[in-house]
Amino acid sequence: MAISLGELTNRIGGTLNGDADILITGIASLKNARAGDLSFISNKRYRPELLKTAASAVIVLPELLDDCPSNSIVMDDPYAGYALASGLFYKRHVDSLGVHPSSVIADDCVLGENITIGANCVIESGVHLGSNTVIGPGCYIGNGVSIGNNGYLAANISICSSTKIGDNVILHPGVVIGADGFGFARHQGKWLKIQQLGTVLIGKDVEIGANSTIDRASIDHTFIGDGVKIDNQVQVAHNVHIGDDTVIAGCVGIGGSTKIGKRCAIAGKASIVDHVEIHDDVTLTAATFVTESILEPGVYSSGTTAQPNARWRRNAIRFKQLDELLKTITRTEKPE
Repeated sequence: MAISLGELTNRIGGTLNGDADILITGIASLKNARAGDLSFISNKRYRPELLKTAASAVIVLPELLDDCPSNSIVMDDPYAGYALASGLFYKRHVDSLGVHPSSVIADDCVLGENITIGANCVIESGVHLGSNTVIGPGCYIGNGVSIGNNGYLAANISICSSTKIGDNVILHPGVVIGADGFGFARHQGKWLKIQQLGTVLIGKDVEIGANSTIDRASIDHTFIGDGVKIDNQVQVAHNVHIGDDTVIAGCVGIGGSTKIGKRCAIAGKASIVDHVEIHDDVTLTAATFVTESILEPGVYSSGTTAQPNARWRRNAIRFKQLDELLKTITRTEKPE
Protein backbone atom coordinates (compact mmCIF):
# COMPACT_ATOMS: atom_id res chain seq x y z
CA MET A 1 0.00 0.00 0.00
CA ALA A 2 0.96 3.65 -0.28
CA ILE A 3 -0.20 6.48 1.94
CA SER A 4 0.72 10.15 1.94
CA LEU A 5 2.78 11.36 4.87
CA GLY A 6 0.07 13.89 5.67
CA GLU A 7 -2.63 11.23 5.86
CA LEU A 8 -0.37 8.94 7.89
CA THR A 9 0.25 11.77 10.37
CA ASN A 10 -3.48 12.36 10.70
CA ARG A 11 -3.99 8.66 11.41
CA ILE A 12 -1.31 8.26 14.10
CA GLY A 13 -1.11 11.79 15.53
CA GLY A 14 1.97 13.94 16.00
CA THR A 15 3.29 17.07 14.28
CA LEU A 16 4.38 16.88 10.64
CA ASN A 17 7.57 18.59 9.50
CA GLY A 18 8.15 18.35 5.76
CA ASP A 19 6.32 17.30 2.62
CA ALA A 20 2.79 16.11 3.39
CA ASP A 21 2.36 14.73 -0.14
CA ILE A 22 5.31 12.33 -0.16
CA LEU A 23 4.19 8.69 -0.38
CA ILE A 24 5.10 6.18 2.30
CA THR A 25 5.08 2.56 1.11
CA GLY A 26 6.56 0.65 4.03
CA ILE A 27 8.27 0.66 7.43
CA ALA A 28 11.93 -0.12 8.06
CA SER A 29 14.65 0.36 10.66
CA LEU A 30 16.76 3.51 10.55
CA LYS A 31 19.72 1.50 9.30
CA ASN A 32 17.94 -0.34 6.50
CA ALA A 33 15.34 2.23 5.40
CA ARG A 34 15.22 3.42 1.81
CA ALA A 35 13.19 5.97 -0.15
CA GLY A 36 9.49 5.45 0.54
CA ASP A 37 10.09 3.97 4.01
CA LEU A 38 8.94 5.28 7.37
CA SER A 39 11.20 4.72 10.36
CA PHE A 40 11.23 5.77 14.01
CA ILE A 41 13.60 6.51 16.87
CA SER A 42 12.55 6.17 20.50
CA ASN A 43 15.99 5.78 22.10
CA LYS A 44 18.66 8.47 21.88
CA ARG A 45 21.44 5.90 21.60
CA TYR A 46 20.38 5.35 17.98
CA ARG A 47 21.07 8.99 17.10
CA PRO A 48 24.08 8.04 14.89
CA GLU A 49 21.76 5.88 12.76
CA LEU A 50 19.22 8.70 12.58
CA LEU A 51 21.85 11.07 11.19
CA LYS A 52 22.60 8.63 8.32
CA THR A 53 19.15 7.21 7.60
CA ALA A 54 17.76 7.21 4.06
CA ALA A 55 14.15 6.93 5.25
CA SER A 56 11.66 9.26 3.60
CA ALA A 57 10.22 10.09 7.03
CA VAL A 58 11.05 9.36 10.66
CA ILE A 59 8.90 9.46 13.78
CA VAL A 60 11.13 11.34 16.23
CA LEU A 61 11.27 12.65 19.76
CA PRO A 62 11.03 16.47 19.95
CA GLU A 63 14.63 16.76 21.16
CA LEU A 64 15.89 14.84 18.10
CA LEU A 65 14.03 16.89 15.49
CA ASP A 66 17.09 18.94 14.51
CA ASP A 67 19.07 15.72 13.91
CA CYS A 68 16.57 14.27 11.45
CA PRO A 69 17.82 14.51 7.84
CA SER A 70 14.40 13.88 6.28
CA ASN A 71 10.72 14.55 6.78
CA SER A 72 9.55 13.87 10.30
CA ILE A 73 6.59 13.28 12.55
CA VAL A 74 7.30 14.61 16.04
CA MET A 75 5.76 12.60 18.88
CA ASP A 76 6.43 12.30 22.60
CA ASP A 77 6.20 8.51 22.22
CA PRO A 78 7.61 7.48 18.82
CA TYR A 79 7.32 3.80 19.68
CA ALA A 80 3.57 4.15 20.10
CA GLY A 81 3.50 6.02 16.78
CA TYR A 82 5.35 3.15 15.15
CA ALA A 83 2.84 0.70 16.62
CA LEU A 84 -0.06 2.66 15.15
CA ALA A 85 1.67 2.99 11.78
CA SER A 86 2.40 -0.74 11.64
CA GLY A 87 -1.35 -1.38 11.75
CA LEU A 88 -1.80 0.67 8.58
CA PHE A 89 0.60 -1.55 6.65
CA TYR A 90 -0.46 -4.93 8.02
CA LYS A 91 -3.05 -7.05 6.25
CA ARG A 92 -3.79 -10.50 7.63
CA HIS A 93 -3.82 -13.20 4.95
CA VAL A 94 -7.09 -15.10 4.77
CA ASP A 95 -7.50 -17.62 1.97
CA SER A 96 -11.24 -17.20 1.58
CA LEU A 97 -14.46 -16.67 3.49
CA GLY A 98 -16.56 -19.69 4.32
CA VAL A 99 -16.03 -23.19 5.68
CA HIS A 100 -13.49 -25.59 4.25
CA PRO A 101 -15.18 -28.84 3.19
CA SER A 102 -12.83 -30.96 5.33
CA SER A 103 -13.99 -29.33 8.57
CA VAL A 104 -16.62 -30.89 10.84
CA ILE A 105 -19.13 -28.53 12.44
CA ALA A 106 -22.02 -29.52 14.72
CA ASP A 107 -25.48 -28.68 13.39
CA ASP A 108 -26.42 -26.45 16.32
CA CYS A 109 -23.43 -24.11 16.12
CA VAL A 110 -24.19 -20.41 15.65
CA LEU A 111 -21.90 -18.71 13.13
CA GLY A 112 -21.83 -14.94 12.66
CA GLU A 113 -21.33 -13.13 9.37
CA ASN A 114 -18.12 -13.31 7.32
CA ILE A 115 -16.77 -16.39 9.09
CA THR A 116 -13.68 -18.23 7.84
CA ILE A 117 -13.01 -21.80 8.98
CA GLY A 118 -9.91 -23.51 7.59
CA ALA A 119 -9.17 -27.11 6.74
CA ASN A 120 -9.54 -30.00 9.21
CA CYS A 121 -11.23 -28.10 12.02
CA VAL A 122 -13.59 -29.71 14.51
CA ILE A 123 -16.27 -27.50 16.08
CA GLU A 124 -18.52 -29.24 18.56
CA SER A 125 -22.09 -28.69 19.73
CA GLY A 126 -23.28 -25.35 21.08
CA VAL A 127 -20.37 -23.24 19.83
CA HIS A 128 -21.03 -19.58 19.06
CA LEU A 129 -18.64 -17.72 16.74
CA GLY A 130 -18.98 -13.96 16.37
CA SER A 131 -18.86 -12.12 13.05
CA ASN A 132 -15.62 -11.65 11.11
CA THR A 133 -13.92 -14.45 13.03
CA VAL A 134 -11.16 -16.51 11.42
CA ILE A 135 -10.48 -20.08 12.54
CA GLY A 136 -7.21 -21.42 11.11
CA PRO A 137 -6.57 -24.99 9.96
CA GLY A 138 -6.49 -27.84 12.44
CA CYS A 139 -8.31 -26.05 15.26
CA TYR A 140 -10.51 -27.79 17.83
CA ILE A 141 -13.34 -25.88 19.54
CA GLY A 142 -15.19 -27.80 22.25
CA ASN A 143 -18.78 -27.90 23.43
CA GLY A 144 -20.38 -24.62 24.40
CA VAL A 145 -17.41 -22.38 23.56
CA SER A 146 -18.21 -18.76 22.76
CA ILE A 147 -15.85 -16.53 20.74
CA GLY A 148 -16.70 -12.86 20.13
CA ASN A 149 -16.47 -10.75 17.00
CA ASN A 150 -13.26 -10.22 15.01
CA GLY A 151 -11.46 -13.15 16.59
CA TYR A 152 -8.40 -14.66 14.96
CA LEU A 153 -7.27 -18.20 15.74
CA ALA A 154 -4.15 -19.34 13.92
CA ALA A 155 -3.41 -23.01 13.18
CA ASN A 156 -3.69 -25.98 15.55
CA ILE A 157 -5.37 -24.31 18.52
CA SER A 158 -7.49 -26.15 21.08
CA ILE A 159 -10.28 -24.36 22.92
CA CYS A 160 -11.83 -26.78 25.40
CA SER A 161 -15.48 -26.87 26.44
CA SER A 162 -17.38 -23.92 27.94
CA THR A 163 -14.58 -21.38 27.43
CA LYS A 164 -15.82 -17.81 26.88
CA ILE A 165 -13.71 -15.43 24.77
CA GLY A 166 -14.42 -11.75 24.07
CA ASP A 167 -14.08 -9.59 20.96
CA ASN A 168 -10.87 -8.88 19.04
CA VAL A 169 -8.87 -11.76 20.50
CA ILE A 170 -5.77 -13.11 18.73
CA LEU A 171 -4.51 -16.62 19.47
CA HIS A 172 -1.26 -17.80 17.93
CA PRO A 173 -0.40 -21.37 16.81
CA GLY A 174 -0.54 -24.12 19.40
CA VAL A 175 -2.43 -22.24 22.11
CA VAL A 176 -4.46 -24.48 24.45
CA ILE A 177 -7.22 -22.92 26.52
CA GLY A 178 -9.34 -24.79 29.00
CA ALA A 179 -7.40 -28.02 29.47
CA ASP A 180 -7.57 -29.51 32.97
CA GLY A 181 -5.70 -27.72 35.70
CA PHE A 182 -3.08 -29.67 37.67
CA GLY A 183 -5.25 -30.74 40.58
CA PHE A 184 -4.54 -33.86 42.66
CA ALA A 185 -5.09 -34.82 46.31
CA ARG A 186 -2.70 -37.10 48.19
CA HIS A 187 -4.51 -40.09 49.72
CA GLN A 188 -2.93 -43.22 51.19
CA GLY A 189 0.25 -42.74 49.19
CA LYS A 190 -1.50 -42.17 45.88
CA TRP A 191 -2.72 -39.13 43.97
CA LEU A 192 -6.47 -38.70 43.46
CA LYS A 193 -7.51 -36.55 40.50
CA ILE A 194 -9.61 -33.51 41.36
CA GLN A 195 -11.99 -33.07 38.47
CA GLN A 196 -11.71 -29.61 36.97
CA LEU A 197 -15.30 -28.38 36.89
CA GLY A 198 -14.77 -24.70 36.16
CA THR A 199 -14.06 -22.81 32.97
CA VAL A 200 -11.97 -20.01 31.43
CA LEU A 201 -13.19 -16.45 30.83
CA ILE A 202 -11.14 -14.24 28.51
CA GLY A 203 -11.93 -10.56 27.94
CA LYS A 204 -11.67 -8.43 24.84
CA ASP A 205 -8.54 -7.25 22.98
CA VAL A 206 -6.44 -10.11 24.38
CA GLU A 207 -3.49 -11.66 22.52
CA ILE A 208 -1.93 -15.00 23.50
CA GLY A 209 1.35 -16.25 22.03
CA ALA A 210 2.30 -19.57 20.49
CA ASN A 211 2.12 -22.71 22.64
CA SER A 212 0.88 -20.91 25.72
CA THR A 213 -1.61 -22.72 27.96
CA ILE A 214 -4.41 -21.42 30.15
CA ASP A 215 -5.96 -24.09 32.37
CA ARG A 216 -9.62 -24.31 33.26
CA ALA A 217 -10.54 -23.69 36.89
CA SER A 218 -11.13 -26.49 39.35
CA ILE A 219 -14.32 -24.62 40.31
CA ASP A 220 -15.50 -21.12 39.27
CA HIS A 221 -13.22 -19.76 36.51
CA THR A 222 -9.75 -18.82 35.37
CA PHE A 223 -9.93 -15.16 34.31
CA ILE A 224 -7.92 -13.14 31.75
CA GLY A 225 -8.90 -9.46 31.74
CA ASP A 226 -9.36 -7.01 28.88
CA GLY A 227 -6.24 -5.97 26.98
CA VAL A 228 -3.97 -8.64 28.46
CA LYS A 229 -1.01 -9.62 26.24
CA ILE A 230 0.67 -13.00 26.83
CA ASP A 231 3.86 -14.09 25.05
CA ASN A 232 4.86 -17.56 23.85
CA GLN A 233 5.15 -20.63 26.12
CA VAL A 234 3.48 -19.14 29.17
CA GLN A 235 1.73 -21.42 31.70
CA VAL A 236 -1.34 -20.01 33.46
CA ALA A 237 -2.63 -22.50 36.04
CA HIS A 238 -6.19 -23.08 37.23
CA ASN A 239 -8.14 -20.32 38.97
CA VAL A 240 -5.57 -17.64 38.15
CA HIS A 241 -6.93 -14.09 37.80
CA ILE A 242 -5.01 -11.65 35.56
CA GLY A 243 -6.14 -8.02 35.60
CA ASP A 244 -6.73 -5.72 32.63
CA ASP A 245 -3.81 -4.53 30.49
CA THR A 246 -1.17 -6.74 32.09
CA VAL A 247 1.65 -8.00 29.84
CA ILE A 248 3.48 -11.29 30.37
CA ALA A 249 6.67 -12.24 28.50
CA GLY A 250 7.78 -15.70 27.39
CA CYS A 251 8.30 -18.76 29.59
CA VAL A 252 6.56 -17.36 32.66
CA GLY A 253 4.89 -19.86 35.01
CA ILE A 254 1.97 -18.79 37.20
CA GLY A 255 0.79 -21.11 39.98
CA GLY A 256 -2.85 -21.87 40.69
CA SER A 257 -5.24 -19.40 42.35
CA THR A 258 -2.78 -16.53 42.03
CA LYS A 259 -4.27 -13.07 41.51
CA ILE A 260 -2.33 -10.59 39.36
CA GLY A 261 -3.51 -6.99 39.24
CA LYS A 262 -4.04 -4.52 36.43
CA ARG A 263 -1.28 -2.97 34.32
CA CYS A 264 1.42 -5.32 35.58
CA ALA A 265 4.49 -6.19 33.49
CA ILE A 266 6.04 -9.63 34.00
CA ALA A 267 9.35 -10.27 32.26
CA GLY A 268 10.56 -13.57 30.81
CA LYS A 269 11.04 -16.69 32.95
CA ALA A 270 9.49 -15.16 36.04
CA SER A 271 7.97 -17.79 38.34
CA ILE A 272 5.00 -17.10 40.61
CA VAL A 273 3.93 -19.66 43.21
CA ASP A 274 0.29 -20.52 43.86
CA HIS A 275 -2.15 -18.60 46.06
CA VAL A 276 -0.34 -15.26 46.12
CA GLU A 277 -1.58 -11.79 45.19
CA ILE A 278 0.25 -9.21 43.10
CA HIS A 279 -0.89 -5.61 43.32
CA ASP A 280 -1.79 -3.39 40.37
CA ASP A 281 1.13 -1.69 38.55
CA VAL A 282 3.81 -4.18 39.60
CA THR A 283 6.80 -4.93 37.35
CA LEU A 284 8.72 -8.19 37.75
CA THR A 285 12.12 -8.25 36.05
CA ALA A 286 13.44 -11.30 34.22
CA ALA A 287 13.60 -14.60 36.17
CA THR A 288 12.09 -13.10 39.31
CA PHE A 289 10.83 -15.79 41.71
CA VAL A 290 7.73 -14.69 43.64
CA THR A 291 7.05 -16.74 46.78
CA GLU A 292 4.80 -14.34 48.70
CA SER A 293 2.25 -11.65 47.91
CA ILE A 294 3.36 -8.26 46.61
CA LEU A 295 0.99 -5.69 48.04
CA GLU A 296 2.57 -2.43 46.83
CA PRO A 297 3.16 -1.20 43.26
CA GLY A 298 6.75 -0.99 42.07
CA VAL A 299 9.59 -2.92 40.43
CA TYR A 300 10.65 -6.25 41.97
CA SER A 301 13.62 -8.52 41.18
CA SER A 302 15.37 -11.64 42.44
CA GLY A 303 18.12 -14.02 41.39
CA THR A 304 21.67 -13.27 40.31
CA THR A 305 23.08 -12.25 36.96
CA ALA A 306 25.55 -14.38 34.98
CA GLN A 307 29.19 -14.37 36.09
CA PRO A 308 32.26 -16.54 35.50
CA ASN A 309 31.64 -20.02 36.86
CA ALA A 310 34.58 -20.00 39.26
CA ARG A 311 33.33 -16.80 40.89
CA TRP A 312 29.76 -18.11 41.01
CA ARG A 313 30.90 -21.30 42.78
CA ARG A 314 32.81 -19.28 45.39
CA ASN A 315 29.80 -17.02 45.95
CA ALA A 316 27.46 -20.01 46.22
CA ILE A 317 29.63 -21.44 49.02
CA ARG A 318 29.66 -18.05 50.77
CA PHE A 319 25.88 -17.87 50.53
CA LYS A 320 25.64 -21.15 52.43
CA GLN A 321 27.90 -19.66 55.14
CA LEU A 322 25.77 -16.54 55.70
CA ASP A 323 23.93 -17.97 58.71
CA GLU A 324 27.13 -18.83 60.56
CA LEU A 325 28.62 -15.47 59.57
CA LEU A 326 25.62 -13.64 61.03
CA LYS A 327 25.91 -15.60 64.28
CA THR A 328 29.61 -14.71 64.48
CA ILE A 329 28.90 -11.02 63.92
CA THR A 330 26.13 -11.06 66.52
CA ARG A 331 28.44 -12.67 69.11
CA THR A 332 31.22 -10.20 68.30
CA GLU A 333 28.97 -7.15 68.65
CA LYS A 334 27.28 -8.39 71.84
CA PRO A 335 28.23 -6.15 74.75
CA GLU A 336 30.36 -7.67 77.57
